[in-house]
Amino acid sequence: MPVSPGSAPSDAVLSRVCVDLGIAPWTGRFAPPESPVPLPSRLAVADLAWASVLSVCAASGIRALPDPHRIALAFRSDRVLAIDATAPPVWSPYSGFWRTADGWVRTHGNYPHHASAMRRALCVGDDPALLAPAFETRDTHEVVDEITSAGGLAVRVAPEDPAEDSRLRSTPLLDVRHLPGPVAHPRDVGDRPLDGVRVLDLTRVIAGPVCTRTLALLGADVLRIDPPALPEPEWQHLDTGHGKRSALLDARSPRMRELLDRADVVVLGYRPAALERLGLSPDQIAAQHPGLVIAQLSAWGSEQPERAGFDSLVQAESGIALIESPDGERPGALPAQALDHSAGYLLATSVLALLERRRREGGTWIVRTSLRRIAAELLGMPRSHRPEAEIEIDIAPHAATFRVGERELRTVRPALPGVEFTAPHVWGSDHPTW
Repeated sequence: MPVSPGSAPSDAVLSRVCVDLGIAPWTGRFAPPESPVPLPSRLAVADLAWASVLSVCAASGIRALPDPHRIALAFRSDRVLAIDATAPPVWSPYSGFWRTADGWVRTHGNYPHHASAMRRALCVGDDPALLAPAFETRDTHEVVDEITSAGGLAVRVAPEDPAEDSRLRSTPLLDVRHLPGPVAHPRDVGDRPLDGVRVLDLTRVIAGPVCTRTLALLGADVLRIDPPALPEPEWQHLDTGHGKRSALLDARSPRMRELLDRADVVVLGYRPAALERLGLSPDQIAAQHPGLVIAQLSAWGSEQPERAGFDSLVQAESGIALIESPDGERPGALPAQALDHSAGYLLATSVLALLERRRREGGTWIVRTSLRRIAAELLGMPRSHRPEAEIEIDIAPHAATFRVGERELRTVRPALPGVEFTAPHVWGSDHPTW
């Protein structure tokens, strides 16, 4: 039975996506899921996850319905991941919630340079056991300022701000801008929706790589570029690197400009201010390389261009952590890094839609979103005071194994139906060329 308008929170998200992207509505194209996505939460994480994956199906012409269980595992892919039959340590001891003298703080120290900055700020040396006492003696604002000033990442665990969320929801979820120009030359069309499309992947962590992994799954030639001096955690790269080539290159290298000259799409996942300094902001790229589809994702959006951030930090500062508290006192978290994954799928949907608009209308297309904007959308959706109970999903039919270099890798299969991943490449093992 077709979906009727407004029949589920996911329909409202899908309608908003179509409006933002300037495309015909998808209402009635898909039946509702046979069961909800099993991501139990007080917030409508299941609906957001369903809508974000379904949006890619709609934009790419996939008619089959995704499997709700597969979506849940894809959003929790770090829990399925195994390298040489061992689950990798996903969280650093420097990432977590910490009680302060007057509240709670959330830190992120998965990257060594952020953990080092936190240690310097708190004067704790290399012993993570000293962290809790160091936080307990400091006020929240004091310790956040100290860590941030040292180059680390920490935010106050704050209550939600309905007025701010309402303001954010008054802005587009996917902010699209068109710069007029000639119609692009038609590309060779293959069996998959993005065959022949070149995607330059300038992203890290989860959200951006999920976007570009999805584009690769649909046929795009995706080349991920990383700075040589800033390695990505191995597990993170392997979990999101399927189907992509991986190369190392200084962003200021002339070769970067050559890659942009021959690309169709560039996906940006660094802080807006950092991109500006590198000459790689959307406007700078559009001026030098017209005709691209440029997709930008950041943690906090263009209003806070200098701030670095991660899904867990946005959850904490936006009020989600307190809403998801397990006991009304200690902060909690969503059942997955759902802001990251939803943002990745929605950005992939944007690229698909804007490539089609570029084919018809020409010019350069820029689309932006942020984890904070995704959080505001989630906070505006219906809530449940009693989340569904957690269910156990048999991983076996949803997992795939690959050989990557000397490693044996187990990852979750795609959330999109009817397609399969190819193996990730070893980080930095490819040449930076098309």
